[in-house]
Amino acid sequence: MGVETIEGCAIMEKSNGKVSLLSVKQGEPTLVYPAEDTEKGLYFLSNLDQNIAVIVRTIYCFKSDEKGNGNAAQVIKDALRKVLSHYYPLAGRLTISSEGKLIVDCNGEGAVFVEAEANCKMEEIGDITKPDPESLGKLVYDIPGAKSILEMPLLVAQVTKFQCGGFVLGLCMNHCMFDGIGAMEFVNSWGETARGLQLSIPPFSGRAILKARSQPKIEHLHQEFAEIEDKSNTNELYKDEMLYRSFCFEPEKLEKLKKDAMGNGALEKCTTFEALSAFVWRARTKALNMLPDQQTKLLFAVDGRPKFNPPLPKGYFGNGIVLTNSISQAGLLLEKPLSHAVGLIQDAIKMVTDDYMRSAIDYFEVTRARPSLSSTLLITTWSRLSFHTTDFGWGEPVLSGPVALPEKEVILFLSHGKERKSINVLLGLPASAMKVFQEQMKI
Repeated sequence: MGVETIEGCAIMEKSNGKVSLLSVKQGEPTLVYPAEDTEKGLYFLSNLDQNIAVIVRTIYCFKSDEKGNGNAAQVIKDALRKVLSHYYPLAGRLTISSEGKLIVDCNGEGAVFVEAEANCKMEEIGDITKPDPESLGKLVYDIPGAKSILEMPLLVAQVTKFQCGGFVLGLCMNHCMFDGIGAMEFVNSWGETARGLQLSIPPFSGRAILKARSQPKIEHLHQEFAEIEDKSNTNELYKDEMLYRSFCFEPEKLEKLKKDAMGNGALEKCTTFEALSAFVWRARTKALNMLPDQQTKLLFAVDGRPKFNPPLPKGYFGNGIVLTNSISQAGLLLEKPLSHAVGLIQDAIKMVTDDYMRSAIDYFEVTRARPSLSSTLLITTWSRLSFHTTDFGWGEPVLSGPVALPEKEVILFLSHGKERKSINVLLGLPASAMKVFQEQMKI
């Protein structure tokens, strides 16, 4: 599907040769305040929140045969006022603390809300299973002139009505406020509020339980922050045109990958995530034509909630994820069997203990380092997150997903299909590398 932009309107070439013009008319943004008085003052963000202060844009497409979209914006806006009473920091603004770290000023300025109308049916927006910032970007509202995250509200919502009676909720949220699990709990709570229900998982707001220790102790080698020299000059490749693709791995394909990984008897067990991550890490390394002695790093998040001692409270409203890593020479990664790469990933997961996570929190306290993405693949897994269960009264979303990938090094795993048993692998690569990657995907 070709997409080009003319005067802010995305033109989509439909496979039947018809051309559909997607234009979205946005109304004036309004501010939505918590329905009740909430705490004021500064709200602490942990060191796990500091590391990932990026804006995440997602869309949720709703359509009900029984219900049109006439009052959708009003219902969602009213529910937002109520749910912000529980999630009050989202109505504040980011600022810098006296220690030079991000902190939230709970000034009650409010979340930003926009109503919009599209000039077509929802089915005509094309394939949202792959990121498309050009067209899908029209379904989320960006603050004009905002140059940094400090100038952006923590939550921006846009409800776009379509001519078919469906609507899309587009969200802009800052990752420093929550990880995938926290975001999912928030959006689902918002949906429960819209349906007049009590919150099934009220948020736990106190983030001080993840404070750095008063005497920081760095007890582990935190190679997630290591800068790797780009000997293979892959940055040159990225000057080429970027292509975005999604690859669907059905349950049979995922089973085959696990069998391949276990085939030589080197592993006792292997999860779907481990097999798929190892497979795409090798495929991307080959596609980028890395030199045999090039070090390549795989970064991925592990849910620390159950691994902390004691575990984080239910409904912890913040980032409970910790980045772990595997590093290998490109040549070894490609020469050795799939089981070798899976083994490296399993070791990285085992590394994540309470000690390791506390050490990572203290490492940031001392160094203020950000994880380096040089010669790195960062895998983000949304396949275990139940965003598809969100219901504002129009049933579950017919589709949901990201508008764009946050960085060129990121690959996203999304669950897919009626039973959510397939996984869509989303990524962007330079055109020349994408050709090789597509070949590698044939299994």
